[in-house]
Amino acid sequence: MVYLTPLVAAALTALAGLVMFGALGYDPVEALYVFFVAPLTTSFGLSELVVKATPLVLCALGLAVGFRGNVWNIGAEGQLILGAIFAGGLALWAGDANAPWLLPAMVVAGMIGGMAWAAIPAFLRTRFHANEILVSLMLTYVAGLLLGYLVHGPWRDPAGFNFPETALFGDSAMLPALIEGTRLHAGALFAIVAVGAVWVLLMHSFIGFQVKVIGLAPRAGGYAGFSQARVVWLGLLCGGGLSGLAGMVEVAGPIGQLHPQISPGYGFTAIIVAFLGRLHPLGILLAGLFMALTYLGGDTLQIEMGLPRAMTGVFQGMILFFLLASDVLIHHRVRFGPRRAPAPAPTSTPEPETGGTA
Repeated sequence: MVYLTPLVAAALTALAGLVMFGALGYDPVEALYVFFVAPLTTSFGLSELVVKATPLVLCALGLAVGFRGNVWNIGAEGQLILGAIFAGGLALWAGDANAPWLLPAMVVAGMIGGMAWAAIPAFLRTRFHANEILVSLMLTYVAGLLLGYLVHGPWRDPAGFNFPETALFGDSAMLPALIEGTRLHAGALFAIVAVGAVWVLLMHSFIGFQVKVIGLAPRAGGYAGFSQARVVWLGLLCGGGLSGLAGMVEVAGPIGQLHPQISPGYGFTAIIVAFLGRLHPLGILLAGLFMALTYLGGDTLQIEMGLPRAMTGVFQGMILFFLLASDVLIHHRVRFGPRRAPAPAPTSTPEPETGGTA
C-alpha cells in the first residue's frame, strides 16, 4: 500500500478535477484532457516536460537524503536561488569569453552556493538546536531579496531598458541543446546522473544505512555509534548542493540570464515530488515528470480555455492532500457506529483458602 497510495492519490486528484471543472461551468472531460493529455501530444510538449522536470528531480533528490534521516530541509527554493546567483555571477564575470572551463566551473559554483546556504541551518541545528524547518524556510525569502537587489542594482543590464535583469550569458555559459528546435538541454543528463548517484548513496552505501537508522531510530543509531550531527550536515548539504545545481541548470539552460522570477516554486514543489516518489530515487524521477506535467497543464489550460494559471497550484495542493490522506489510512482504519466503551481493567481474584498449619 505504501507504493500504491501515490497512484490512488493521482486518481483521486483526477476525479476531484472533474468535479471542480464541472462546478466552474466547463466541460470536465475536455478540461481534464487539456490539462493532463494535450501537453504530451507534441514533441515540443514532451521536451518541455523534461525541461521542467529536471530542477524538480534535482531538488527532490537532495531533499530525500535529508528526509530519510529526519532532517527537514524546507529551503530548497532559497538554495536553488543561491546556486543560480553563484553560477550566474561567474557567467557575468566571464562575459563573452570563449572559455571551455566555464560550464564546469558554473556547475561547481552553483553547488557551492546551494551548500553554503544550507550550511546555515545545519550549523544552527547542530550547534544551537535551532529548528531547521523554520531557519531553512525563512532563508528562502532572504535569498529572494538578495536576488532582487542584484538584478535591480549592481548586476542590472545597462542596456536592458531598466528591466530588472542581467545581461544575457555568453555562449560558453549556456548548456548545449540536446534536440534542435526545443529547449531541452544537457541539464537533463545531470538529473539522470543524480538519480543514479543518490540511489547508490541511499541503497548501497554505509552512509545511506546510517541515514536510515538515524531516521527510524535515533537512539538506536546513537547506541551503534552513528553521529546524528553528521547526518544533519549530510542531509542539508546534499539538499543544498543538488538544489544549487538545479538553479545553475535553470539559468544556464532555458533562461540564459538572472531575473527575479527564475523559479516558479520548484523548490517547494520538490517537497511534494520527494514524498510522492516515496523518497526513492526512481520514484522521484517518475514523480518529477508527473508534477512537471501540472506546470504544463496549467499553461495549456490558460491558453486554450482561459482558466488562470493558478490551476497548477490547485492540482498540486490536491495531490498532496490526497497523498497525505491515503498515507493516514495505511495505518489507521475508519470505523462507523457507536463508540465502543473501553474494556474494564482486570481485577485480581483472591486465591481460595487452603487448610493446614503454618
